[in-house]
Amino acid sequence: MPDLPTPQDAAEAALFSECWDAVLSYADLCTSGSATGRQLATEAFSHGIQEVRAGEARGKATGRRVPRLPRIPLLLTSVRTTAAAWEAEGRGHHLDPDLRLWLNSDKAARYTGPPLKRPLALRGLKDMQEPDAALLWLAEVEALPLPDVARRLGLDPSAAAEELAQVRALFRDRCRRNHLDTPMDPDCRSYARLLDAVTRSSGADTPEDLSRHLATCVECAEAAACLRLHGGGTPAALAGGVIGWGGLAYLERRRRAAEAGLSGGRADAGTDRGITVGAQARPRIGRTGILAAAVIVSALALTVSLLQLGSSDGDTTAGGEVTGQSVAGPGLSSPPHGPAAGNGTAGASSTSRPTGLHSATKSGDSDTEPQGTSTSPVDDRSTASGTDKATPSTCRVKYAVVNQWPEGFQATVTVTSTRALADWRIGWTFQDGQRITQMWDGTYTQHGAEVTAKAADYDKQVAANGTFAVGFLSSWHGSNAQPRAFTVNGARCTTAD
Repeated sequence: MPDLPTPQDAAEAALFSECWDAVLSYADLCTSGSATGRQLATEAFSHGIQEVRAGEARGKATGRRVPRLPRIPLLLTSVRTTAAAWEAEGRGHHLDPDLRLWLNSDKAARYTGPPLKRPLALRGLKDMQEPDAALLWLAEVEALPLPDVARRLGLDPSAAAEELAQVRALFRDRCRRNHLDTPMDPDCRSYARLLDAVTRSSGADTPEDLSRHLATCVECAEAAACLRLHGGGTPAALAGGVIGWGGLAYLERRRRAAEAGLSGGRADAGTDRGITVGAQARPRIGRTGILAAAVIVSALALTVSLLQLGSSDGDTTAGGEVTGQSVAGPGLSSPPHGPAAGNGTAGASSTSRPTGLHSATKSGDSDTEPQGTSTSPVDDRSTASGTDKATPSTCRVKYAVVNQWPEGFQATVTVTSTRALADWRIGWTFQDGQRITQMWDGTYTQHGAEVTAKAADYDKQVAANGTFAVGFLSSWHGSNAQPRAFTVNGARCTTAD
């Protein structure tokens, strides 16, 4: 496995620090464990930086601009191509099973096939000047606040919003031109100009025949997402078109990391990001290290608690049940949840990964785990002791549809628990026949309309008044109403508006 390349100067060291978190976050999605995720990220980062340097050298030698993606999306595509190389070399067992299926499908071939057949967002972004493309990517996909984007790119913060609006319009124009240049069958060609007109205005109605066409034509649906600046579909169009597999999961992870203030590349004074000028990159604490430390601390705290209980009057609950707080005690809290941990931030929880694995078991069957791992039932007094249903709810659920397209959508289920949990499972019932196709931050089983989402191994413990969440992709037909009957560990939860 190659080592991380050594930065050539302070400016490149800063760029490495900003890009590494994104690469590690996506590599973790693509692999079956944190160690292999870091290995894939390191190898892809090395190859990607070599490509960047080679492109810069060609540009200086010829004096001409070499069309290429900005650094972060370029390095993310390097993760995808490195994963494809692993699959070809017989190392595919380290990759996510769904990614392996995707790599051997026609969908993956589009990204390496004839240029005019590649995804429209990929071509449109590559046709832009690199500073403009970087502004669009950082604001839309990495979800960074505009002042942070302006700082990174050396822009005037007061003019950043106006420049972003101009860059969005420029991206639309590049995608429109590429769409018209794409070889299309006569049916698609007949809708091209109508599609351009409909997507220019937020108030324009989509004709019924065009809607039917977009529901069955992947290329035209992609074009509609790229051309429609309103409605908030640009981030999904960029992530899916440039990254490919796992693009929406990566997008959700980066959005949640930015909201938590844990995105990589922040100008944190004195923060050691593991990449220094003139020195070999140092590995940072990963998922294994974090979990090992948590286990040691929890074990020590539990030992002290048991010693104290043994010297008391013996007022322990049956089974040593923890009442009202985590085993680690009030001075310790569970690692924060969310996607930012995959960015390698010290002290954060590990990043999520779409499981992509379906289980044939029915809801409530805790004997079989979709990824082959065992999940123990939570010692939850609200279910184990048959508490009266009138007992006030100890959990609150917020369901949000992040993005929706014809016959598909992306959503998150976020839970706040007033009690500490050693493990969790969320249940709900769909009302319109929705079927989940992929989930991250947890594993799922679905039997008819009933869904059960269980905690990933690295994200089970929740502190009192803490939050946890799962994200998923799902299909829908006709209607997409919000699910009902949300539960956590079998106990009914209230639903946030």
